Formats: sequence, structure tokens, C-alpha cells
Amino acid sequence: MGSPRSALVQRPLLVIFLTVLVNLLGFGIIIPLLPFYATSLGASAFTVGLLFASFSACQLVAAPILGNLSDRYGRRPVLLFSLIGTVVSFVMLALAHNVTILFAARIVDGLSGGNISTARAYIGDVTAPEDRAKAFGLIGAAFGLGFVFGPAMGGALSRIGYAAPAWGAAAIAGAATLLAWVWLPETVHKTSVPRSSPWRAMAEMLRRPAIGRLLVVDFFYWATFAVYQTTFALFGARRFGFDAAHTGYLLAFFGAVGVVVQVAMVGPMVRRLGERSTLLAGLSLAGVGLAIASVVHDLLPFVITVVPAAVGVSLAMPTLTSLLSQSAGPDEQGRVQGVSSAIEGLGRTVGPLWGNGVLGLYGEGAAFTTAAAVMLATAAVATRVAGPAGSPRAPANLQSINQR
Repeated sequence: MGSPRSALVQRPLLVIFLTVLVNLLGFGIIIPLLPFYATSLGASAFTVGLLFASFSACQLVAAPILGNLSDRYGRRPVLLFSLIGTVVSFVMLALAHNVTILFAARIVDGLSGGNISTARAYIGDVTAPEDRAKAFGLIGAAFGLGFVFGPAMGGALSRIGYAAPAWGAAAIAGAATLLAWVWLPETVHKTSVPRSSPWRAMAEMLRRPAIGRLLVVDFFYWATFAVYQTTFALFGARRFGFDAAHTGYLLAFFGAVGVVVQVAMVGPMVRRLGERSTLLAGLSLAGVGLAIASVVHDLLPFVITVVPAAVGVSLAMPTLTSLLSQSAGPDEQGRVQGVSSAIEGLGRTVGPLWGNGVLGLYGEGAAFTTAAAVMLATAAVATRVAGPAGSPRAPANLQSINQR
């Protein structure tokens, strides 16, 4: 029988799980929906890239501010603010009748979207050290579910109309907001000392050979992954005549492949090969898969070639996170995570602009070709990354994927 404290912790953790799941479901819904929604309102391919990039750029600016506010005033008000912002953004998306409102909706969601980092801080506040890894696994589970069910939901509801998925996401976010309001207590962790800015530490860390190379790999990995993720809908529409539903179902399938890889493959591969070799395998597999997919014009071969790319990015993601965590001492973990979050946010801002810009100018094949070339170049850089000391071992927390 669990202790009273354990029983008290379970309900807040459930709400935190739902909070992160809502965030990822919303993002998953947006991926297949937004390109078709925007182009139906007259947007170009590059404008679609700007829409995706605007969210990441605003989140990049807002996340440190919201983190400081959560330290100073508590996690609960920041989480509620983030959830309310998500509801408002989806309502705006559902009611949009021009591209300007689409931009406004994405900006509102980005500026209020600090709920994942705040949720991580909340878990740290309410769990004992020995229970923390298991609790953080909830965030990893939310990522997996969000990127499987989000695109599927977006695809299915798009059959009704482009506004329907946004209304569905707004309803889910509203329910999560209500649960958080009723069930989520404040933690006792408050401080008047602001967090240090990750931007101040970034230049110094980039100058260190070991961690600097990892951060370069981190940036290009996320930028390239964002190219694939945000051009997939227009690639499929131009080459195969996909609509939002087909796009959502395929992305859900590739998301499910990623979950299987992270649950069943990453641990055994790292134990056998080590983190660095697993990272190299993942980056190389992703690059080769995207390269072949860029020149395939039949649907079944295309799906078959994208599966290795999905496997590759799913192998690379947790091993890269693990290597970054091991690249500095225990007293620098917060700085490393802050800098890597900022680097990844930059990658997710640059990737949509690059990918959709190339797609608009040179065609859908060029978007995937350039992504493949950069992914393979990133693998070449990763050959100079030092593995962790000691024998190969599994990452400490395979589920600590940064979707931040």
C-alpha cells in the first residue's frame, strides 16, 4: 500500500502528464493541418515555413521568461497561463479567415508555450529523487502519444473541415485547463533568484571542443528534422496528391515507428555499440532514407524508404540527449540543458524556413535532398564526437526527449 505522500503526488502527476500530452497533441494536429489550411488561404510554401518558424521563435524567446516566472511565483500560475494560451490559440486558428490570423494564433501559442519546461520543474518539485526518473518517463510517454495520436486526430477531423481539428484541440486543452485548475496544487518551490540566461553560456560552451561539437550536431539534427517534419505535408500533396487526412495518418504511422524504436531498439543498441556509434547509425540511416525518398515517385516505395529515416531520427534523438548530459559535470547539468534547449529551438526555427523555402523555389524533392545532405554531413561531424568514458551503456533516461 502506497504512502500518503505517494497518493497525494499521483493526481498532480496525472495533471502534468495531461498538460504535456495536450501540448504535444496540439503540435501533432498542427503538422498535417497547417500547410493545407494556410495554402487554402493563399499562403506560399515559404509562408508556411514562416508559420511553423514563428511558433518556435516565440517559444524560444518566452521559455526562459516563463521559467523565471515559475521560479519566482510558482509553477501553477505559469502552467495555467500556458494552457489558457493554448486554448486561445486554437480558437483563433479555428476562426481564422486569413493568413494574418494564422500567424497571430501561432505567435500566441509560442509566447504562452512554456508548459513542458515548467512541467519538468514541477515534477522535480513534487517527487523524491529516487522516483524522479520514473516520473520524467511520463513526459516521454506524452511525447510518444502526442506524435502518434495528434497527426491521426488532425487527419481524421480534417475530413469535416480545416477548422474541426483546431476546435477539437481547443476542447482538449480546455479540459486540461479545468483539471489543472481543480487538481493541481502549488509547489513550495519559489525563489527570487532569476535563472541564468542560456545565451550567455552558449558561446563559452561552443568553444569547448567536446561539448561544442555535440551542440553543433544538436543544432543541425533539429534543423534537419524540422525540414522533414514541416515539409512533409506539401511534399506529399505535390508528389502524391495527399490531403490533410492522408498526411496525418502517415505521420501517425511514422510516429508509432519512432515509439517502437525508442522502447525496443535504443537500449539494446547502446549496450552493444555505445552511444556514439548508435548516434552515428541513426544520423546516417536518417540521411540515406531521406535521400532515397527524395527521388522516389511511387507511394509504396516512398513509405518503405521513409521508415528507415523514422528509425534513424528515433535512434539519434535519445542518444544525442544522453551524450549532451554526459558532456559536463553534475554542477553544469542545468547550464547544459538550458543551452541545448536554446540550440534546438534555433534549429526548429531555421528548419521550416530552409525546408519550405527550398520546396517553394526548387520543388519538393530538393527539400528532402538538402535535408539528407545536411543530415549526412552532421553524421560526419559526429564521428569526431567523443563517447562517454567507460563501457557502452544505455542512456540514463531514454525518454528525456526535448520537445521543449
